[in-house]
Amino acid sequence: MTQTRPFEGRVALVTGASRGIGFSVALALAGAGAHVIATARTQSGLEDLDDAIRKQGGSATLVPMDMASPDGIEKLAEAIEQRWGKLDILVVNAGVLGMLTPAAQIPAKVWNEVLAVNLLAPARLIRAFEALLKASDAGRAVFTTSGIGSQRSRAYWAAYGASKAGLDALVKSWAMELSGSSVRANLIDPGRVRTRMRAKAVPGEDPQSLPHPDDIAPAFLALCSLDETRTGEIINASAAS
Repeated sequence: MTQTRPFEGRVALVTGASRGIGFSVALALAGAGAHVIATARTQSGLEDLDDAIRKQGGSATLVPMDMASPDGIEKLAEAIEQRWGKLDILVVNAGVLGMLTPAAQIPAKVWNEVLAVNLLAPARLIRAFEALLKASDAGRAVFTTSGIGSQRSRAYWAAYGASKAGLDALVKSWAMELSGSSVRANLIDPGRVRTRMRAKAVPGEDPQSLPHPDDIAPAFLALCSLDETRTGEIINASAAS
């Protein structure tokens, strides 16, 4: 392990890795030496990520998968256990916005999708990968959250905000349960970032006025570090590194 490749020999799983924050974090982890298992629904985006990782001398395993699929997460955990016997880093970044509309008008279909991806999938990832994270000498789990949730509420953001508030409670509780183990679990609030989801949520905003996902990737890597001691915290990306 060298200073320029601090994650040499580590195995990292990144969800929502085909674009935006997930893409940048996966690329940064691979550049720092980790073998990245990248999941997303978009095959072409994963292939672009693989090309970028290979250009910088890294390695990746691509897993096209919908986080809401009934058994995809569990099958992936089985495959990782068989091949590596551990998971060093779990970055849970996949998420959906749903609809920005009055709470009383949100269709059941939207509620089901938002909760399935933003809350239930992280819960299933925890169940599927806890043992593999504990098999690592320093398991690290990082979940992308939002200021719209347990930290503050906003009109018309009920579905997304409720899912993120639930995620915050889930991860904080799990972190308490991990006390005494070598696993650290934290949430990171990236703030306003130049992503497709942000453009959908705030269409009138100038994207060039926002940080690029590459700019906040180091904050995620800091929470994945072997030396990280924080756990059960919601951390602003600007204060994470």
